Amino acid sequence: MASTLATVREIRRTQRADGPAAVLGIGTANPTNYVFQEEFPDYYFRVTKKEHLTDLKDTFKKLCRIMGLEKRYFHHTEQLLNSHPGLLHGTPSALDARLDIVAKAAPELAASAAAKAIARWGRPATDITHLVVSTNAEARSPGADLGLATLLGLRHDVCRTVLQLNGCSAGCAALRLAKDLAENNRGARVLVACVELTITSFRAPHEGDSFDTLIPQALFGDGAGAVVVGADAVHPAERPLFEMVSASQILIPGSEHLLSIQLGGSGIDGDISFNLQRFAAQNLKRCLLDAFGALAVNGVEWQRPLLGSPSRQPWDLGPHRLGSRAGAQEAGGEPNCGERLREHALRDGDIRARGAAPANGRGRR
Repeated sequence: MASTLATVREIRRTQRADGPAAVLGIGTANPTNYVFQEEFPDYYFRVTKKEHLTDLKDTFKKLCRIMGLEKRYFHHTEQLLNSHPGLLHGTPSALDARLDIVAKAAPELAASAAAKAIARWGRPATDITHLVVSTNAEARSPGADLGLATLLGLRHDVCRTVLQLNGCSAGCAALRLAKDLAENNRGARVLVACVELTITSFRAPHEGDSFDTLIPQALFGDGAGAVVVGADAVHPAERPLFEMVSASQILIPGSEHLLSIQLGGSGIDGDISFNLQRFAAQNLKRCLLDAFGALAVNGVEWQRPLLGSPSRQPWDLGPHRLGSRAGAQEAGGEPNCGERLREHALRDGDIRARGAAPANGRGRR
C-alpha cells in the first residue's frame, strides 16, 4: 500500500509544472460602434423614447459625469434596437432575441481578442490545451466557449470551462482558474477569454429608477479581453510577460446586498449600490495585508517594488468609477501610476481601439 501511494505521489509530481503560471500573451477587442459618454444621456433617452422624463435625465447626466468615462463601445446599434422594440421595454418575449444576438456576437468578439493574444504568445492555436470563457451576457449551453473554439480552430480535445454571471470579478475568477490549471497540468496552455455584451441588460429608463438602478446603464460597455496562461515557458518561442504569484478571493461581511445580478424575463438585471466603492475601499487595506501576509512578505517591502514609496498603496478598486480616488485616500493611500493608467484606459473604453465608428455619427475618426 505504501509503495502504491508513493507511486501515485510521484505520478502527480511529474504531472505538475515546476514553475508558477505566467501570462504569455494578451489581446483585447471592442465593437466598432461607440458613443461618447458626454453625449450618452441624450442618446439613451432618445433611442428609448423617454425624453419626457426630464428630471430623471438630469439625474442620469450627473451619474454619467461621475463615472469619468470618455466613450463606451456597444455591439448594438440604434437600428438593431429599433428592430426589436421589446429590448427597450424589457418584455419577457425579447429574452430570446437578446440571447440570440449574444450567441452570434460574443464568440466573434472574443475570437478577435483571443487571436491577438495567441499571435503575441507566438505559438499555434492548436497548442492550446484548456479554454476558460467568462461572460455575464449569456446563459446557455453550448455557449460562447464552443463558438470560440470553432472560430479559432482549437483542437477537439481542448478542455472547456464556462463561467457565467460572476459580475465584475469574472475576469479575476477566470485568471484564478487558469493559474490552477497551468500549474497542475504540466505543459498546459490555457486560453482565457472574457467577453461582455450589454444587449442582455439594456433597457429603457422608467420613473421608478434611482442612482443605484441606473448605474449599469451609465457605466458598462461591450468588449473582450483574452490572455494565454502557462507555466515553464518554452524559450525562445514563449516570452512570459509576468508571473502569477498568488490568487485568492474573499467575501467582505456586509457586502452581500451591495451588488446583485440575475437573469430574468427582461434580460440580465442588476443593482449596484452607490456605496459599494466606499465600502470596498474601507476594507481593502486589510484584504491586501492578509493576501501578502500569506506570502510572508513584509508590508513595507511589498509596497516599494510596486510604487517606489512605502507611503503609497497599490489600490485597485475595480472598474467602477464611484469615487475610487476619494475612497482610496480615505483608506490610507493614494492612487498609483497603475491606477492612473487604468483610469485613462477606462475613459477611452480601450486605448488600443482606434478608428471606430461612433453610434451617433459625430465621433472622431
